[in-house]
Amino acid sequence: MAAPPDANDVMEDVTVVERSLDDPELFSLLYDRYFTEIYRYLAARLGGEQAEDLVADSFLLAFDGRRDFDPRRGSVRSWLFGIATNIVARHRRREGRRLNALSKIAAEDSSDGHEDRVTSQLAAQASRPELVRGLKGLAKGDRDVVFLFVFGRLGYEEIATALGIPVGTVGSRINRARKKLRKALGDVNPIGEW
Repeated sequence: MAAPPDANDVMEDVTVVERSLDDPELFSLLYDRYFTEIYRYLAARLGGEQAEDLVADSFLLAFDGRRDFDPRRGSVRSWLFGIATNIVARHRRREGRRLNALSKIAAEDSSDGHEDRVTSQLAAQASRPELVRGLKGLAKGDRDVVFLFVFGRLGYEEIATALGIPVGTVGSRINRARKKLRKALGDVNPIGEW
């Protein structure tokens, strides 16, 4: 899991959002800083072919809603992942079809670029039919938490902020998902030590 941003980064992000209200081009600093993380998360959820457009949509929604950002509710990073998760919810049917496809075929290697190679590797790891069935069997909220934790590399507090739920609920959902996925895989933890 990536280390959460330190206090200086968080303050700098908040300052960028605030100053971008008068100087909109400053918002591109956040795009440059978080594009890869948001792209990776969206690619894991919906596939690399959709991720680039959807990451752009995420940042466009963030840009349009930057006036409503409240730093007391959490970091800019968590806010961006929350927006990306909402975009995933809009594409839930495609995600279901993608998980069905993963259960039938192995991911192919891609030579398009680093992000596509990473996405293909993650998809190959997830292509075990038992794991895919386990992921499909999770409740929507549990699946969102697992994907934010594994692919977004967010900590419990960041996930709570991104989804607008208490930290304790994040822990409960991860615990419930862990049990269901372990059961689906015959007591094997599919995602390492989480």
